[in-house]
Amino acid sequence: MADTTRDWIPGLVSALYKGTIDRRTFMKRAAATGISAGLIGQVITRYDALAQDATPAAGGLIPGFGVTPNTDKSGGTIKFYSSWPMTGASETIGGHSAAGIELALADFGGAAGGFAIEYKALDDGIAANQGGWDQGKEAENANLVVNDADAMVYIATYNSGASKVSIPITNEAGLLQITPEATYPGLTKNIAGVVAEGEPDVYYPSGKRNYYRVVPTDEIQGSAAANWAYNENGNRKAYILNDNQLYGNGVATVFKNAFTALGGEVVGYEAFDAGAGEYQSLMASIADKGPDIVYVGAIVNQNASKLLQDMRAVMPPEEVTFMGPDGLNNQAFIDGAGGDAEGAWITFAGLPPDALAAAGGYGADWVNRMMEKVGVDSPGGIDPYSVYAYEAAVVALQAVDKAAKKDRAAILDVMDTFEDFVGLLGTWHFTETKDTSSTIMALSKVIDGKLVFQKPISA
Repeated sequence: MADTTRDWIPGLVSALYKGTIDRRTFMKRAAATGISAGLIGQVITRYDALAQDATPAAGGLIPGFGVTPNTDKSGGTIKFYSSWPMTGASETIGGHSAAGIELALADFGGAAGGFAIEYKALDDGIAANQGGWDQGKEAENANLVVNDADAMVYIATYNSGASKVSIPITNEAGLLQITPEATYPGLTKNIAGVVAEGEPDVYYPSGKRNYYRVVPTDEIQGSAAANWAYNENGNRKAYILNDNQLYGNGVATVFKNAFTALGGEVVGYEAFDAGAGEYQSLMASIADKGPDIVYVGAIVNQNASKLLQDMRAVMPPEEVTFMGPDGLNNQAFIDGAGGDAEGAWITFAGLPPDALAAAGGYGADWVNRMMEKVGVDSPGGIDPYSVYAYEAAVVALQAVDKAAKKDRAAILDVMDTFEDFVGLLGTWHFTETKDTSSTIMALSKVIDGKLVFQKPISA
Protein backbone atom coordinates (compact mmCIF):
# COMPACT_ATOMS: atom_id res chain seq x y z
CA MET A 1 0.00 0.00 0.00
CA ALA A 2 1.13 3.58 -0.63
CA ASP A 3 2.47 5.60 2.27
CA THR A 4 -0.51 7.98 2.10
CA THR A 5 -2.83 5.06 2.63
CA ARG A 6 -0.77 3.91 5.58
CA ASP A 7 -1.13 7.41 7.00
CA TRP A 8 -4.93 7.43 7.04
CA ILE A 9 -5.48 3.81 8.09
CA PRO A 10 -4.96 4.66 11.80
CA GLY A 11 -7.55 7.42 11.50
CA LEU A 12 -9.99 5.00 9.94
CA VAL A 13 -9.40 2.43 12.66
CA SER A 14 -9.81 5.12 15.31
CA ALA A 15 -13.10 6.16 13.73
CA LEU A 16 -14.26 2.55 13.69
CA TYR A 17 -13.37 2.07 17.35
CA LYS A 18 -15.11 5.30 18.34
CA GLY A 19 -18.23 4.28 16.47
CA THR A 20 -18.23 7.27 14.12
CA ILE A 21 -18.05 4.88 11.17
CA ASP A 22 -18.63 1.13 10.78
CA ARG A 23 -17.19 -1.40 8.34
CA ARG A 24 -20.17 -1.25 6.00
CA THR A 25 -20.18 2.56 5.91
CA PHE A 26 -16.43 2.68 5.30
CA MET A 27 -16.70 0.28 2.38
CA LYS A 28 -19.50 2.30 0.78
CA ARG A 29 -17.69 5.62 1.22
CA ALA A 30 -14.38 4.23 0.03
CA ALA A 31 -15.96 2.76 -3.10
CA ALA A 32 -17.80 6.02 -3.81
CA THR A 33 -14.53 7.95 -3.82
CA GLY A 34 -13.01 5.61 -6.40
CA ILE A 35 -10.70 3.56 -4.16
CA SER A 36 -10.15 0.14 -5.67
CA ALA A 37 -11.82 -2.95 -4.27
CA GLY A 38 -8.40 -4.45 -3.65
CA LEU A 39 -7.28 -1.50 -1.55
CA ILE A 40 -10.56 -1.48 0.37
CA GLY A 41 -10.02 -5.15 1.14
CA GLN A 42 -6.50 -4.45 2.40
CA VAL A 43 -7.75 -1.70 4.72
CA ILE A 44 -10.53 -3.90 6.09
CA THR A 45 -8.06 -6.77 6.59
CA ARG A 46 -5.78 -4.39 8.48
CA TYR A 47 -8.66 -3.18 10.64
CA ASP A 48 -9.83 -6.71 11.42
CA ALA A 49 -6.32 -7.70 12.42
CA LEU A 50 -5.97 -4.69 14.71
CA ALA A 51 -9.41 -5.27 16.23
CA GLN A 52 -8.52 -8.91 16.91
CA ASP A 53 -5.41 -7.81 18.80
CA ALA A 54 -7.13 -5.02 20.69
CA THR A 55 -7.41 -5.16 24.46
CA PRO A 56 -10.01 -3.51 26.70
CA ALA A 57 -9.25 0.12 27.49
CA ALA A 58 -9.66 1.78 30.88
CA GLY A 59 -13.32 2.25 31.58
CA GLY A 60 -14.34 -0.56 29.29
CA LEU A 61 -15.33 -0.49 25.63
CA ILE A 62 -18.10 -2.46 23.98
CA PRO A 63 -17.15 -4.82 21.11
CA GLY A 64 -17.83 -2.27 18.37
CA PHE A 65 -15.14 -0.07 19.91
CA GLY A 66 -12.35 -2.61 19.87
CA VAL A 67 -12.77 -5.05 22.75
CA THR A 68 -11.73 -8.63 22.20
CA PRO A 69 -14.13 -10.44 24.57
CA ASN A 70 -12.69 -13.04 26.91
CA THR A 71 -14.51 -16.20 25.80
CA ASP A 72 -12.92 -18.52 28.38
CA LYS A 73 -15.65 -20.50 30.17
CA SER A 74 -13.48 -22.80 32.26
CA GLY A 75 -14.51 -21.26 35.59
CA GLY A 76 -18.09 -22.57 35.46
CA THR A 77 -21.38 -20.72 35.14
CA ILE A 78 -22.58 -17.30 36.25
CA LYS A 79 -26.22 -16.33 35.83
CA PHE A 80 -27.76 -13.02 34.83
CA TYR A 81 -31.47 -12.47 35.50
CA SER A 82 -33.79 -9.73 34.35
CA SER A 83 -37.24 -8.80 35.67
CA TRP A 84 -39.92 -6.68 34.00
CA PRO A 85 -43.38 -7.17 32.46
CA MET A 86 -43.29 -9.49 29.43
CA THR A 87 -46.93 -9.83 28.38
CA GLY A 88 -50.01 -7.78 27.54
CA ALA A 89 -49.30 -4.15 26.73
CA SER A 90 -45.68 -4.76 27.76
CA GLU A 91 -45.01 -7.71 25.45
CA THR A 92 -42.91 -5.71 23.00
CA ILE A 93 -41.24 -3.58 25.67
CA GLY A 94 -40.19 -6.59 27.74
CA GLY A 95 -39.44 -8.87 24.82
CA HIS A 96 -37.19 -6.40 23.04
CA SER A 97 -35.34 -5.56 26.26
CA ALA A 98 -34.64 -9.26 26.78
CA ALA A 99 -33.46 -9.47 23.17
CA GLY A 100 -31.09 -6.57 23.86
CA ILE A 101 -29.49 -8.52 26.70
CA GLU A 102 -29.24 -11.63 24.51
CA LEU A 103 -27.48 -9.59 21.84
CA ALA A 104 -24.98 -8.25 24.39
CA LEU A 105 -24.20 -11.78 25.56
CA ALA A 106 -23.72 -12.90 21.97
CA ASP A 107 -21.34 -9.98 21.36
CA PHE A 108 -19.26 -11.15 24.32
CA GLY A 109 -19.30 -14.77 23.23
CA GLY A 110 -21.53 -15.79 26.12
CA ALA A 111 -18.64 -15.40 28.54
CA ALA A 112 -16.94 -12.99 30.93
CA GLY A 113 -14.19 -13.24 33.54
CA GLY A 114 -13.51 -16.87 32.72
CA PHE A 115 -17.13 -17.96 33.20
CA ALA A 116 -19.97 -19.00 30.93
CA ILE A 117 -22.84 -16.52 31.25
CA GLU A 118 -26.40 -17.80 31.31
CA TYR A 119 -29.39 -15.50 31.15
CA LYS A 120 -33.00 -15.93 32.25
CA ALA A 121 -35.77 -13.36 31.71
CA LEU A 122 -38.33 -13.23 34.53
CA ASP A 123 -41.80 -11.66 34.24
CA ASP A 124 -43.00 -9.47 37.11
CA GLY A 125 -46.33 -8.69 35.43
CA ILE A 126 -49.81 -10.16 35.78
CA ALA A 127 -52.56 -10.62 33.22
CA ALA A 128 -55.15 -8.88 35.42
CA ASN A 129 -53.31 -5.59 34.92
CA GLN A 130 -52.74 -5.78 31.14
CA GLY A 131 -49.45 -7.47 31.91
CA GLY A 132 -48.41 -4.62 34.22
CA TRP A 133 -46.02 -5.14 37.10
CA ASP A 134 -47.15 -6.63 40.40
CA GLN A 135 -45.57 -6.04 43.79
CA GLY A 136 -45.85 -9.68 44.86
CA LYS A 137 -44.37 -10.96 41.59
CA GLU A 138 -41.41 -8.61 41.77
CA ALA A 139 -40.68 -9.63 45.37
CA GLU A 140 -40.94 -13.28 44.32
CA ASN A 141 -38.53 -12.74 41.44
CA ALA A 142 -35.98 -10.85 43.54
CA ASN A 143 -36.02 -13.54 46.24
CA LEU A 144 -35.64 -16.28 43.64
CA VAL A 145 -32.56 -14.55 42.25
CA VAL A 146 -30.79 -13.80 45.53
CA ASN A 147 -31.30 -17.42 46.59
CA ASP A 148 -29.63 -18.73 43.43
CA ALA A 149 -25.93 -19.11 44.29
CA ASP A 150 -25.00 -18.77 40.62
CA ALA A 151 -26.80 -15.42 40.24
CA MET A 152 -24.37 -12.50 40.15
CA VAL A 153 -26.36 -9.80 38.31
CA TYR A 154 -30.00 -8.68 38.40
CA ILE A 155 -30.93 -6.42 35.47
CA ALA A 156 -34.16 -4.93 36.80
CA THR A 157 -36.65 -3.34 36.79
CA TYR A 158 -38.75 -1.54 34.14
CA ASN A 159 -41.08 0.11 36.67
CA SER A 160 -39.77 2.38 39.40
CA GLY A 161 -42.32 1.03 41.87
CA ALA A 162 -41.00 -2.46 41.23
CA SER A 163 -37.44 -1.32 41.93
CA LYS A 164 -38.71 0.09 45.23
CA VAL A 165 -39.72 -3.50 46.08
CA SER A 166 -36.62 -5.33 44.90
CA ILE A 167 -33.74 -3.03 45.87
CA PRO A 168 -33.90 -3.80 49.63
CA ILE A 169 -33.93 -7.53 48.83
CA THR A 170 -30.91 -7.43 46.52
CA ASN A 171 -29.17 -4.90 48.75
CA GLU A 172 -29.19 -7.20 51.78
CA ALA A 173 -27.85 -9.99 49.56
CA GLY A 174 -25.06 -7.77 48.20
CA LEU A 175 -26.19 -8.47 44.63
CA LEU A 176 -25.47 -6.06 41.77
CA GLN A 177 -28.74 -4.65 40.40
CA ILE A 178 -28.72 -2.52 37.25
CA THR A 179 -31.80 -0.88 35.82
CA PRO A 180 -32.12 0.02 32.15
CA GLU A 181 -35.52 1.61 32.64
CA ALA A 182 -36.64 2.72 36.13
CA THR A 183 -36.28 6.52 36.21
CA TYR A 184 -37.87 7.75 39.47
CA PRO A 185 -35.18 9.94 41.14
CA GLY A 186 -35.93 8.86 44.72
CA LEU A 187 -34.44 5.41 44.13
CA THR A 188 -30.97 6.98 44.12
CA LYS A 189 -31.30 10.72 44.80
CA ASN A 190 -32.64 13.04 47.49
CA ILE A 191 -34.33 15.92 45.62
CA ALA A 192 -36.50 18.26 47.67
CA GLY A 193 -40.08 18.49 46.44
CA VAL A 194 -39.70 15.45 44.18
CA VAL A 195 -38.89 12.45 46.38
CA ALA A 196 -40.44 11.10 49.57
CA GLU A 197 -39.01 11.47 53.06
CA GLY A 198 -36.24 8.97 53.76
CA GLU A 199 -35.45 8.33 50.10
CA PRO A 200 -33.16 6.95 48.84
CA ASP A 201 -31.49 5.63 52.01
CA VAL A 202 -34.57 3.64 53.03
CA TYR A 203 -33.94 1.24 50.12
CA TYR A 204 -30.41 0.32 51.21
CA PRO A 205 -30.55 -1.47 54.59
CA SER A 206 -26.93 -2.66 54.29
CA GLY A 207 -25.70 0.93 54.02
CA LYS A 208 -23.88 0.14 50.75
CA ARG A 209 -25.34 1.02 47.37
CA ASN A 210 -25.86 -1.88 44.94
CA TYR A 211 -28.29 -0.26 42.49
CA TYR A 212 -26.97 1.36 39.30
CA ARG A 213 -28.77 3.16 36.49
CA VAL A 214 -27.75 3.46 32.85
CA VAL A 215 -30.74 5.70 32.08
CA PRO A 216 -31.20 9.39 33.07
CA THR A 217 -33.73 10.17 35.80
CA ASP A 218 -37.05 11.99 35.71
CA GLU A 219 -36.01 15.31 37.19
CA ILE A 220 -34.11 15.73 33.92
CA GLN A 221 -36.86 14.36 31.68
CA GLY A 222 -39.72 16.28 33.27
CA SER A 223 -37.75 19.53 33.24
CA ALA A 224 -36.72 19.07 29.61
CA ALA A 225 -40.34 18.45 28.61
CA ALA A 226 -41.52 21.59 30.44
CA ASN A 227 -38.74 23.65 28.89
CA TRP A 228 -39.73 22.54 25.38
CA ALA A 229 -43.44 23.07 26.05
CA TYR A 230 -43.00 26.60 27.39
CA ASN A 231 -40.06 27.96 25.41
CA GLU A 232 -40.42 26.17 22.08
CA ASN A 233 -44.05 25.11 21.73
CA GLY A 234 -45.39 28.30 23.28
CA ASN A 235 -47.63 26.62 25.87
CA ARG A 236 -48.74 28.77 28.81
CA LYS A 237 -51.57 26.84 30.53
CA ALA A 238 -51.06 23.20 31.50
CA TYR A 239 -53.36 20.56 32.96
CA ILE A 240 -51.33 17.70 34.41
CA LEU A 241 -52.47 14.12 35.04
CA ASN A 242 -50.66 11.16 36.57
CA ASP A 243 -51.43 7.45 36.93
CA ASN A 244 -50.96 7.51 40.73
CA GLN A 245 -47.86 5.32 40.50
CA LEU A 246 -44.37 6.16 41.74
CA TYR A 247 -43.00 6.89 38.27
CA GLY A 248 -46.03 8.66 36.81
CA ASN A 249 -46.58 10.93 39.79
CA GLY A 250 -42.86 11.66 40.02
CA VAL A 251 -42.32 12.78 36.43
CA ALA A 252 -45.61 14.73 36.44
CA THR A 253 -44.55 16.56 39.61
CA VAL A 254 -41.24 17.53 38.01
CA PHE A 255 -43.05 18.81 34.91
CA LYS A 256 -45.43 20.83 37.11
CA ASN A 257 -42.63 22.42 39.13
CA ALA A 258 -40.51 23.24 36.08
CA PHE A 259 -43.43 24.60 34.03
CA THR A 260 -44.46 26.86 36.91
CA ALA A 261 -40.89 28.07 37.45
CA LEU A 262 -40.70 29.07 33.80
CA GLY A 263 -43.80 31.25 34.17
CA GLY A 264 -46.48 28.82 33.00
CA GLU A 265 -49.82 28.38 34.73
CA VAL A 266 -50.89 24.94 35.97
CA VAL A 267 -54.70 24.99 35.80
CA GLY A 268 -55.06 21.51 37.29
CA TYR A 269 -53.07 18.59 38.69
CA GLU A 270 -54.60 15.24 39.64
CA ALA A 271 -54.33 11.45 39.49
CA PHE A 272 -56.65 9.62 37.12
CA ASP A 273 -58.29 6.26 37.76
CA ALA A 274 -56.49 3.72 35.57
CA GLY A 275 -59.36 1.28 36.01
CA ALA A 276 -62.03 3.60 34.64
CA GLY A 277 -63.92 2.55 31.54
CA GLU A 278 -64.02 6.06 30.12
CA TYR A 279 -62.74 9.59 30.77
CA GLN A 280 -65.27 11.72 28.92
CA SER A 281 -66.51 13.64 31.95
CA LEU A 282 -62.92 14.15 33.18
CA MET A 283 -61.88 15.53 29.81
CA ALA A 284 -64.92 17.80 29.59
CA SER A 285 -64.01 19.31 32.96
CA ILE A 286 -60.38 19.73 31.87
CA ALA A 287 -61.46 21.42 28.63
CA ASP A 288 -63.45 23.94 30.68
CA LYS A 289 -60.19 25.04 32.34
CA GLY A 290 -58.81 26.12 28.93
CA PRO A 291 -55.37 24.43 28.90
CA ASP A 292 -53.21 24.60 25.79
CA ILE A 293 -51.30 21.46 26.85
CA VAL A 294 -52.26 18.30 28.72
CA TYR A 295 -49.28 16.47 30.21
CA VAL A 296 -49.84 12.85 31.31
CA GLY A 297 -47.31 11.12 33.58
CA ALA A 298 -48.13 7.45 33.09
CA ILE A 299 -47.10 4.08 31.70
CA VAL A 300 -48.92 2.37 28.86
CA ASN A 301 -50.51 -0.30 31.09
CA GLN A 302 -52.43 2.34 33.04
CA ASN A 303 -55.10 3.00 30.38
CA ALA A 304 -53.27 6.00 28.95
CA SER A 305 -54.40 5.21 25.39
CA LYS A 306 -58.07 5.46 26.37
CA LEU A 307 -57.30 8.68 28.21
CA LEU A 308 -55.91 10.19 25.01
CA GLN A 309 -58.86 8.98 22.93
CA ASP A 310 -61.37 10.66 25.23
CA MET A 311 -59.24 13.81 25.39
CA ARG A 312 -59.32 14.15 21.62
CA ALA A 313 -63.11 13.88 21.60
CA VAL A 314 -63.29 17.34 23.21
CA MET A 315 -59.80 18.85 22.68
CA PRO A 316 -58.48 18.61 19.10
CA PRO A 317 -54.70 18.50 18.49
CA GLU A 318 -54.61 21.87 16.74
CA GLU A 319 -55.90 23.50 19.94
CA VAL A 320 -54.41 21.44 22.79
CA THR A 321 -51.04 19.66 22.80
CA PHE A 322 -50.78 16.18 24.29
CA MET A 323 -47.45 15.34 25.87
CA GLY A 324 -46.21 12.33 27.83
CA PRO A 325 -42.97 10.78 29.15
CA ASP A 326 -41.07 7.64 28.22
CA GLY A 327 -43.66 5.36 29.83
CA LEU A 328 -45.71 6.09 26.70
CA ASN A 329 -42.79 5.88 24.28
CA ASN A 330 -43.90 2.60 22.73
CA GLN A 331 -46.01 1.24 19.91
CA ALA A 332 -48.56 -0.28 22.30
CA PHE A 333 -49.61 3.21 23.43
CA ILE A 334 -50.03 4.39 19.84
CA ASP A 335 -51.90 1.29 18.71
CA GLY A 336 -54.24 1.57 21.69
CA ALA A 337 -55.13 5.17 20.91
CA GLY A 338 -55.40 4.60 17.15
CA GLY A 339 -55.79 7.74 15.05
CA ASP A 340 -56.14 9.88 18.16
CA ALA A 341 -52.43 9.36 18.83
CA GLU A 342 -51.49 11.44 15.78
CA GLY A 343 -49.54 14.52 16.74
CA ALA A 344 -48.82 13.39 20.31
CA TRP A 345 -45.46 14.48 21.70
CA ILE A 346 -43.51 11.94 23.75
CA THR A 347 -40.15 12.29 25.48
CA PHE A 348 -37.59 9.60 26.09
CA ALA A 349 -34.73 9.48 28.58
CA GLY A 350 -31.99 9.05 25.99
CA LEU A 351 -31.87 8.45 22.26
CA PRO A 352 -34.30 6.03 20.56
CA PRO A 353 -33.22 3.55 17.87
CA ASP A 354 -34.22 5.77 14.92
CA ALA A 355 -31.93 8.51 16.26
CA LEU A 356 -29.08 6.00 16.62
CA ALA A 357 -29.67 4.77 13.09
CA ALA A 358 -29.51 8.31 11.72
CA ALA A 359 -26.29 9.05 13.62
CA GLY A 360 -24.46 6.13 11.98
CA GLY A 361 -21.47 4.32 13.48
CA TYR A 362 -21.73 1.46 15.93
CA GLY A 363 -25.16 2.59 17.10
CA ALA A 364 -26.52 2.19 13.59
CA ASP A 365 -24.87 -1.21 13.28
CA TRP A 366 -26.52 -2.24 16.56
CA VAL A 367 -29.91 -1.07 15.26
CA ASN A 368 -29.51 -3.17 12.12
CA ARG A 369 -28.68 -6.25 14.14
CA MET A 370 -31.57 -5.65 16.54
CA MET A 371 -34.00 -5.21 13.66
CA GLU A 372 -32.98 -8.63 12.39
CA LYS A 373 -33.13 -10.19 15.85
CA VAL A 374 -36.63 -8.98 16.77
CA GLY A 375 -38.04 -9.18 13.24
CA VAL A 376 -38.95 -5.56 12.47
CA ASP A 377 -38.36 -3.66 9.24
CA SER A 378 -37.55 -0.20 10.58
CA PRO A 379 -35.60 1.31 13.51
CA GLY A 380 -38.85 2.72 14.89
CA GLY A 381 -40.10 -0.84 15.35
CA ILE A 382 -37.48 -1.49 18.03
CA ASP A 383 -38.59 -0.62 21.55
CA PRO A 384 -36.32 2.21 22.77
CA TYR A 385 -35.53 0.63 26.11
CA SER A 386 -33.82 -2.31 24.46
CA VAL A 387 -30.94 0.14 23.90
CA TYR A 388 -30.54 0.49 27.64
CA ALA A 389 -31.04 -3.21 28.32
CA TYR A 390 -28.10 -3.85 25.99
CA GLU A 391 -26.07 -1.12 27.71
CA ALA A 392 -26.84 -2.52 31.18
CA ALA A 393 -25.81 -6.02 30.12
CA VAL A 394 -22.54 -4.75 28.62
CA VAL A 395 -21.73 -2.93 31.86
CA ALA A 396 -22.50 -6.10 33.85
CA LEU A 397 -20.38 -8.25 31.54
CA GLN A 398 -17.42 -5.93 31.96
CA ALA A 399 -17.87 -5.91 35.73
CA VAL A 400 -17.75 -9.71 35.80
CA ASP A 401 -14.77 -9.66 33.44
CA LYS A 402 -12.91 -7.18 35.62
CA ALA A 403 -13.68 -8.98 38.88
CA ALA A 404 -12.82 -12.39 37.35
CA LYS A 405 -14.49 -14.03 40.33
CA LYS A 406 -17.79 -15.72 41.00
CA ASP A 407 -18.29 -13.46 43.98
CA ARG A 408 -21.07 -10.89 44.42
CA ALA A 409 -19.02 -8.59 46.63
CA ALA A 410 -16.07 -8.58 44.21
CA ILE A 411 -18.33 -7.80 41.24
CA LEU A 412 -20.07 -5.02 43.14
CA ASP A 413 -16.74 -3.54 44.22
CA VAL A 414 -15.42 -3.15 40.67
CA MET A 415 -18.46 -1.16 39.56
CA ASP A 416 -17.00 2.02 41.03
CA THR A 417 -13.65 1.49 39.34
CA PHE A 418 -14.96 2.17 35.84
CA GLU A 419 -13.88 5.48 34.36
CA ASP A 420 -15.49 6.79 31.18
CA PHE A 421 -17.63 4.13 29.56
CA VAL A 422 -18.05 4.27 25.77
CA GLY A 423 -21.51 2.98 24.90
CA LEU A 424 -24.20 3.22 22.27
CA LEU A 425 -25.05 6.75 23.40
CA GLY A 426 -21.56 8.15 23.67
CA THR A 427 -19.17 8.48 26.60
CA TRP A 428 -20.48 8.50 30.16
CA HIS A 429 -19.66 7.41 33.70
CA PHE A 430 -21.45 6.49 36.91
CA THR A 431 -21.94 9.38 39.32
CA GLU A 432 -21.67 9.37 43.09
CA THR A 433 -25.33 8.30 43.33
CA LYS A 434 -24.67 5.38 40.89
CA ASP A 435 -26.58 7.13 38.09
CA THR A 436 -25.41 7.69 34.54
CA SER A 437 -23.76 11.04 33.90
CA SER A 438 -25.63 11.20 30.58
CA THR A 439 -28.42 13.76 30.37
CA ILE A 440 -29.47 13.09 26.76
CA MET A 441 -33.22 13.48 26.24
CA ALA A 442 -35.17 12.88 23.05
CA LEU A 443 -38.42 14.34 21.77
CA SER A 444 -40.51 12.27 19.36
CA LYS A 445 -43.84 12.85 17.66
CA VAL A 446 -46.48 10.39 16.49
CA ILE A 447 -46.65 10.64 12.71
CA ASP A 448 -48.64 8.20 10.57
CA GLY A 449 -49.04 5.84 13.50
CA LYS A 450 -45.33 5.71 14.42
CA LEU A 451 -43.11 7.51 16.89
CA VAL A 452 -40.64 9.60 14.91
CA PHE A 453 -37.60 11.18 16.59
CA GLN A 454 -37.62 14.97 16.20
CA LYS A 455 -34.72 16.38 18.19
CA PRO A 456 -32.72 16.16 21.42
CA ILE A 457 -34.02 18.45 24.19
CA SER A 458 -32.57 19.69 27.47
CA ALA A 459 -33.76 20.87 30.85
